Amino acid sequence: MAFSPLDNQLELVTGNYSPELQRDLVWLSGHVPYAVVSETLERLGAVAVPPASVWRICQVHGQRLATQAAWFQNQVGLDRLRWSQAEYEPQARKGVSMDGGMVLVREEGWKELKVGVVSDLVAPDIRQFDASKDPLHRNLHYTASLGGVPEFSAALWCLAVQHNVPYAGQVAVTADGAAWIWGLTAELFPGSTQVVDWFHAAQHIDAAALKRFPADNQSDEAKRWSEALKQFLFHGECFKVIAALHQANLSDDAAYFETHQHRMDYPAFRADGFPIGSGSTESAVKQFKHRLCGPGMRWSRTGLNQMVVIRAAVLDSSFDALWDAA
Repeated sequence: MAFSPLDNQLELVTGNYSPELQRDLVWLSGHVPYAVVSETLERLGAVAVPPASVWRICQVHGQRLATQAAWFQNQVGLDRLRWSQAEYEPQARKGVSMDGGMVLVREEGWKELKVGVVSDLVAPDIRQFDASKDPLHRNLHYTASLGGVPEFSAALWCLAVQHNVPYAGQVAVTADGAAWIWGLTAELFPGSTQVVDWFHAAQHIDAAALKRFPADNQSDEAKRWSEALKQFLFHGECFKVIAALHQANLSDDAAYFETHQHRMDYPAFRADGFPIGSGSTESAVKQFKHRLCGPGMRWSRTGLNQMVVIRAAVLDSSFDALWDAA
């Protein structure tokens, strides 16, 4: 049997540790910093693995896991028909959400990490439906990419195919108003229901209110005006929001609502049981940043890309499957 350079590196770095320990060590590193992994292993398992060794083992296995993830992503991208084996599921309801967060890359500065989430949407029981709450998300799965939109597109499509999103009877994409998100949605999920996150839309109204009533002693008036517009928006009267903004000479703010008016039909979305808030992906961004943006953390681009794969697999409990596949 021929050995690759990665095999040789594995032997040099991990030769003193069992395969099971290495697996659990990498899994734990997806949750907490390397020094904490070392401390935890020694305290709970009486196993001494110095932080530097934890780092080296994660580098080697991170490369292996990232290579496996990239291989599968490439296969899906090269031959979509080959991976389109699932049957159409008219009763299936899927949710997709996208967002971004900033992470610090060594010698590059702060870069955007694009994060995607796919989930099963549970149809609400009309008899107990509370319109103020989003429908339940179940079986959340994650992906993230440090690259541009093309790299993220490939990663998100791969995740969507894995979880049969293209074959679901109903798909809702909920996100903020970023142009790249809706361009990507049109490409990957052309038949989906597109929803601008309610809270982002409400923030735009608040910002417009502060422009109209900038004086401190008029803050109450700004709040009343803002709340009135939010009520219009929540009840499906986006045209009234647009008219009010134009009347207040806030045409730039009105343009945002004109562009996304078809994505702000919140009464219809709530009636169909679609989420009007992108809390799932905002939470996902925070969960990635929790591991990637701790005090003093600066990542190389390679190290960050590897940890993103590990972190995503840890978050949605697919780590063992990825480990075995690799």
